[in-house]
Amino acid sequence: MQAVFTVNYKDLTLSFNEFHDVSDKDMPQYGEYCLLELKTGAYTAGGWHPSGGEHSTAGFFLRGTADTVDSEEVARWHSLDRYDLTESLEDEEISWINLGPEEEGDHNVQFDGFKSFADRKAPKQEQFCLLIMKDGSLAAGRWNKWQNTAGGSFIYSSALASHSSDEVWAWTPLSSDEIFAMEVERENEKKREKKLNRNPSVDPELFKYGTDINTYYEKALEKLREEFTWATLPMMRKEKPLWQIAPLHGKYVFGQISKNYYDDSDIVTPWTEGSTADEFIDFLIKYAHDAVEHANPDKKFKFGTDINVYLEKAFHNVKKEYRWLDKKMLGQSWQYDIRRVDGDLEFVRRYWNESEFSVYDVESAERFIESVESDYQSTALQANKTVSSYAPSFGHISLHGWNLESYVFYKLKSGDYKVSVTAGDRTTGGSRDFFITPHCFEAKTYEEFLDRYLEIVPPYSFGLGKKELLPDKDLKQFLGY
Repeated sequence: MQAVFTVNYKDLTLSFNEFHDVSDKDMPQYGEYCLLELKTGAYTAGGWHPSGGEHSTAGFFLRGTADTVDSEEVARWHSLDRYDLTESLEDEEISWINLGPEEEGDHNVQFDGFKSFADRKAPKQEQFCLLIMKDGSLAAGRWNKWQNTAGGSFIYSSALASHSSDEVWAWTPLSSDEIFAMEVERENEKKREKKLNRNPSVDPELFKYGTDINTYYEKALEKLREEFTWATLPMMRKEKPLWQIAPLHGKYVFGQISKNYYDDSDIVTPWTEGSTADEFIDFLIKYAHDAVEHANPDKKFKFGTDINVYLEKAFHNVKKEYRWLDKKMLGQSWQYDIRRVDGDLEFVRRYWNESEFSVYDVESAERFIESVESDYQSTALQANKTVSSYAPSFGHISLHGWNLESYVFYKLKSGDYKVSVTAGDRTTGGSRDFFITPHCFEAKTYEEFLDRYLEIVPPYSFGLGKKELLPDKDLKQFLGY
């Protein structure tokens, strides 16, 4: 059961009295988390990681990923791991807690000004804080606010090891450091930028056609149509990211806007390839040129605007080798259509149990049909149940940084075969199924079969080659040779 602390944290002072002097070569245990007094007089905290011998002071105190304090910067340390303040915090009369005996001559420092998340108080971003945890222990960490929520965590070790704000009873800032100072400067810069951008100036040469970006896209479109009669604004805007007009450093610029990963604020990357409106329009023409060129509706909808014509061609092509494929199998697969999106016709698709279509951006009818064929092939393999399998043995095989984990041949209910390959590393992985086409089995010998098969599943990409598979008599027999 969670302890109930009755001490008023606003009036609480923690007094640290039992410091150890680094100059005496008196260092903590490996990994022990400590309050640190730096030679500058600043206070921070970290876990001890020695790099020298038994009595060496060489090493560093770890505060977070790529966030350390070298032992040469530290004057004294005081353990945070050895205390449980539960009993003291349950006495409402207490406002002063000594950590270590207070004796004459002892080095001493006090911390007060504690705040609580219960009062909706949070540290500033990247601020390193001393923490009193809800279980009565002491800790420390650097504040990292979670995006789009009121909570956050205090990072205290590598790999973003952290204490959640839900686990902290009260906190108070330790000294400012380089990381926090950089964050403060970044926040100040954001405030300065916001102030500058309240009334941005307009360069008359750069914005002689006004500050509506659509005007510049439309002027570029007029020129593009001299080369591509089918050009439209939606085609131009397929080239991402889009160009916008935005304030930057107190003046309007042509720029691309992205989101800051850490705080979701806007980052404006300005256009720097010219200084006039007409130069920017010429740039837009080059920027959107390929997207428009590859959106020729005569090529894209070569067989008309009836989606069934394209689906029939794809089905017919797949059926040649996936003989068991039936249109009933396609009901719970991808669904396709040709629809008008932002004024232009587009191929769209959705998965059978989804409600909305999304644009399937391809430049030609042939490319669209190939994509549908790939989807139909996957559906056919999933529908054809396996009846037996054989896994050739192999040793350690590295595939471009991944390790081969599984390589299994399957015989399907239809009498056909497929192979499934799985590879991964310590954190991720993936699998692929390959249909072994009838063309492979038209080979008269097992060796000739392998030559054809390895064109589908090449050894340099998927691990096993002719050297490993040719001597495998069990595999030869499994495949019917």
